[in-house]
Amino acid sequence: MKTLLLKKNDVGRLIGMMEVIGAVEEAYRAFSSDQVEQPDYIGIHLPSLRGEIDFKLGYYKVAEIISMKAHSGGFTNNPVEHGVPNSMGTILLFDARSCALICIMDGSLITGLRTGAAGAVSVKTLARKNARTIASIGTGNQARMQIRAINEILKIEEIHAWDSTYESSSKYKADIEREFGIPVTVATSKKEAVERADILITTTRGKGSLVEAEWVKPGTHIVAIGTDQRGKQELDPELFRNAKIIVDSLSQCTEKGETWHPLNKNIITKDDIHGEIGEVLLGRKPGRESDDEITIFDSTGMAIQDNTTANKIYQNAIANNVGAFFQFFE
Repeated sequence: MKTLLLKKNDVGRLIGMMEVIGAVEEAYRAFSSDQVEQPDYIGIHLPSLRGEIDFKLGYYKVAEIISMKAHSGGFTNNPVEHGVPNSMGTILLFDARSCALICIMDGSLITGLRTGAAGAVSVKTLARKNARTIASIGTGNQARMQIRAINEILKIEEIHAWDSTYESSSKYKADIEREFGIPVTVATSKKEAVERADILITTTRGKGSLVEAEWVKPGTHIVAIGTDQRGKQELDPELFRNAKIIVDSLSQCTEKGETWHPLNKNIITKDDIHGEIGEVLLGRKPGRESDDEITIFDSTGMAIQDNTTANKIYQNAIANNVGAFFQFFE
């Protein structure tokens, strides 16, 4: 039994964004079809001036693949003090029939790819068909990944971007316009950006001031990415009062996601949550039903997304003879 090792450069050339979008759609359908075992993920907060590390485990019954991902973030001093990135990830894949370790791969790129793809799946499923203008609250790596993914499924005509620093927004503008040729306006306030949005993407670390409900126009689709644990928040809870709420995982989003906040304030009950995106993809529940609906996709991120994406990369590596094999057992 041999184990395949895939480095970051290997991972990057073994999968395209449309394949990732397909893998994430598969993950959502599987999750809402009882084809997944996915324990609560574990997060460890390290002492001050460091960050956090999360561990996510998932079993996909149809593919007979178990995945385990460790992903760290927030270690701002890493490049200078330790010579490593401030965010890192590793994914292990096991053959569930024997629990043999079949692959070890860099997971930092996968997390970014599948999170971007999640936003694109929600846009494809829930946004208005004539949506063309995006507001990006937050302009970091994930904000860029959202554009890369959404750009695969619709024609983005303009982007209005806001970040807590003008330098970050300006760099985002230069990068996006160079990569995609999409015009980007650097907004002077969050309100200015949000009021223009057909699609609103929030990718902050969820600890700043909120997107206010009164800024969001009818028909907006909101992709809420930045809140994946208690203590983080990006949206005014009042936004949920009259919106159609779709989550990636009911159990996660009601305990750790953006949806927890309106639940905690008794603005909504669990019965007001429309459902999981997998249920919409399976046709069990309707998606957008009018052009005036405000739809919110609360994405906390799930192990099954890592599982299906990493397995696709593994299969592509085998087919294309990429990576290096090694043996634990002689």
